[in-house]
Amino acid sequence: MPPKRHLTARRVRLGAELRKLREAAGMKAREAAALLGADSVQMSQIESGVAGVSPERVRRLAAHYACTDEALIEALVGMAIDRTRGWWEDYRGVLPPVFLNTAEVEHHATFLREVVITHVPGLLQTADYARAVYSFMVPGLPESELNPRVEHRMKRRAAIESDNPTPYETLIHEFALRIRVSDRSVARAQLRQILDQIERGHATVRIIPTDQDGFAGAGASMMYAGGPVPQLDTGLRDAPTGTAFIDAEPQLKLLRTLFHRVEKAALNPTASRDLIHRVTKEL
Repeated sequence: MPPKRHLTARRVRLGAELRKLREAAGMKAREAAALLGADSVQMSQIESGVAGVSPERVRRLAAHYACTDEALIEALVGMAIDRTRGWWEDYRGVLPPVFLNTAEVEHHATFLREVVITHVPGLLQTADYARAVYSFMVPGLPESELNPRVEHRMKRRAAIESDNPTPYETLIHEFALRIRVSDRSVARAQLRQILDQIERGHATVRIIPTDQDGFAGAGASMMYAGGPVPQLDTGLRDAPTGTAFIDAEPQLKLLRTLFHRVEKAALNPTASRDLIHRVTKEL
């Protein structure tokens, strides 16, 4: 198949998984390429997501790699045939690729889990809250750049608000509820938005109270997106160079462990909802 014009997180992940299978089989790229009647350059393009790969080639490679995990193979085939042009594609060339890739991961996730410490999760933010955050983080951002960022963030909520919503659980530190990124009215509206999403069943929210002893997870912010099979789960963490997309199993295991450790410090959903109500009244 010809090279793709645009790299997407999904295509890159498909190529990475095919590379993992090849390396696990102890096969060199040129050997795998020969199985497809291709050369090492074409194989490199497939494994980097630059070039697409047909379902037949995915199955052929899996067979030669001695992969017998049918669920994984079918999930990879599904990625190969996927031609979804999601709403995020309207922002290609307008916003940095990480915005599009994050939305794509959320769209295809079977479940979403998130830990946030300093800000309300993006999937629960109001437009005014998001605007205040982007304006502060990137001073002097013109309206032509700011507006698409806010619009994109609002549209991301489709992942948890659609007719077939993705199950979403988030652990939010009380600190994030109390920070006023703008003014009191924006803060109150933001907390009411969280309560509304809870009431509508779009999110399971648990709060980590500030008076919790033994919580040293200030750097625990992360998102964990479930894949069609566990091998295709994806982790997202902020890094100095931007959002890092994680697919290596040892790192995914670490994120799962981190989530469960933070979970132990959080209130149950009912007590969390009551705390949000209390903070709202205190503003």
